[in-house]
Amino acid sequence: MARITVEDCLENVDNRFELVMIGSKRARQLAVEGRVALVPEENDKPTVVALREIAGGHVNASILSPVKQNFALDGDVGEISEESTGAEIDLEAEADAAIAAALEALAGNDLLDVPPVENISVNEEEFPRSYEPSPD
Repeated sequence: MARITVEDCLENVDNRFELVMIGSKRARQLAVEGRVALVPEENDKPTVVALREIAGGHVNASILSPVKQNFALDGDVGEISEESTGAEIDLEAEADAAIAAALEALAGNDLLDVPPVENISVNEEEFPRSYEPSPD
């Protein structure tokens, strides 16, 4: 088990507050987000691995900067973008057909040729008509 001191980490960060912020962010990335460790884990907990990465100079304050992600939609969500491939369009068509068939079945307009079951015979010894408490 490697011993990491605050002084080892402060060589690569400006102050203790920044050390706590970077260490907690990196430990969360390792534990929750499933990021790959940049140093051998050696059965250490994510916080220790994060501090070892900071002391080794593998991680710095740049991980604190938010990453800009473009989630803007340029039109109706239902429209198919021009960048879609043929496979995506085929999958969407299959999904639409499956949804339409399910809605038809729910509405009572079954497309299946299954005759309705009118008379069902039940063995009354196995399934009695009325509830009778068992003698046990």
